[in-house]
Amino acid sequence: MTHETIYQALYVQGRGELRREVARALRTGRAMRRPHRSSHKRQPRMSAGMLMISERPAEAADRAVPGHWEGDLIIGKAHKSAIGTLVERSSRFVTLVHLPDGRQPTHMRDALVQAVSGLPAQLRRSLTWDQGSEMHLHRQFSTATDMPVYFCDPGSPWQRGSNENTNGLLRQYFPKGTDLAAHTRADLDAVAAELNSRPRKTLGWETPAERLAKLLTTAS
Repeated sequence: MTHETIYQALYVQGRGELRREVARALRTGRAMRRPHRSSHKRQPRMSAGMLMISERPAEAADRAVPGHWEGDLIIGKAHKSAIGTLVERSSRFVTLVHLPDGRQPTHMRDALVQAVSGLPAQLRRSLTWDQGSEMHLHRQFSTATDMPVYFCDPGSPWQRGSNENTNGLLRQYFPKGTDLAAHTRADLDAVAAELNSRPRKTLGWETPAERLAKLLTTAS
């Protein structure tokens, strides 16, 4: 997703809404969380040069300042395809990252650079990710974008709670067990625009696009 699509979603409100069945659906179809009992035994996958979530600025935790993002992947059939998902913590604004060639570290780096490099500086404060091997080139991403990457503790998906919730919504569009490579960049942009135009209770019934526009105006 390019920055032009983000700006379009910010300033063109109300064009598109979630399908009726999505609005009625639960956020996820998961009956229970995966057990976390062994998470303390897991070792970091990329120990060299990693910034951990404990080092992330306090302003990211309280959601008062825009520009701190959470990222993850949703995986397709037989783990052969993926879509990157980025959620801005203050507004829950969604950007979907097209990965037509797969999620190898070089592909992930280049796609993320493209997704964020056009954003204004106040929207490039940080990115929080889990310790997936697709982020092996995180330092190269940070060098290219001046955007630090912070990693969650092993087995701690709740540390990216906004992203986890959004991925549950996205599964209404991109069901498990399907080929995610079949979706074009235009498809991803359309889904993101719908989510960003949906009023959210957690935002006082503002849409993510409205909230982000308001935060940017305040910050300027």
